[in-house]
Amino acid sequence: MTTDAGELLERVRAGGPVPRHVAIIMDGNGRWARERHLPRPLGHRAGMQAVRETVEASIAAGVGVLTLFAFSEENWNRPRTEIGALMGLLEEYIGRETEELRGNGVEVRALGDLTRLQPPAREALDRLIDATRGGTKLLLNLAISYSSRAEIARAARRLAEDVVQGRLALEDVDEDALALRLYTAGLPDPDLLVRTSGEQRVSNFLLWQIAYTELFITPVLWPDFSRLHLYEAILAYQGRERRFGRVTA
Repeated sequence: MTTDAGELLERVRAGGPVPRHVAIIMDGNGRWARERHLPRPLGHRAGMQAVRETVEASIAAGVGVLTLFAFSEENWNRPRTEIGALMGLLEEYIGRETEELRGNGVEVRALGDLTRLQPPAREALDRLIDATRGGTKLLLNLAISYSSRAEIARAARRLAEDVVQGRLALEDVDEDALALRLYTAGLPDPDLLVRTSGEQRVSNFLLWQIAYTELFITPVLWPDFSRLHLYEAILAYQGRERRFGRVTA
């Protein structure tokens, strides 16, 4: 008998603490398209529905923060036609989903080097952020033009500048001081990291923040990822013991 999403959601709600922060590496769009003998951009387009499903499922489950790895700094090395298609899809997603996100109480933020975005994409993203500001049901972080190593280097530069300018004492440079200078400052670290497509790597994503994050790898390709798959990941998380380096009493 097939378990439906509603049944899994009830099990999630009864299963213990829900992860406050879920991060997802959305992988497999290209493979999904290739398996269907379609152009890669159609795989990215199919992935847009998975984003909507995941946002809605996160709200229903009570997740507080959802961070989606949408476009890495390394992705700028892809063919210009594919980059153009991805930026066009970003603008399309924003145009299609802004009212839905705002109506569902979702606040959108962006993580990454947004200076590399072309003006139409950057302006659309700014409109989305402005339109959803103040949403209280879910904080949705879109990691765009994002590199975790670059983020950490940026935080280190900001620390150095603050020390040189006398705003921070050298002895006050610690983990908390660096964390306050990351894109995710003020947010809880991810409790759960989901990667689709079965690949077993973190791909330069939130390297500082996932030090004690639970990992869930699924073979499901991103365009096929549904709320049922998110609930399966949360249920797996609920069944784990998180010790953070300690031993069980």
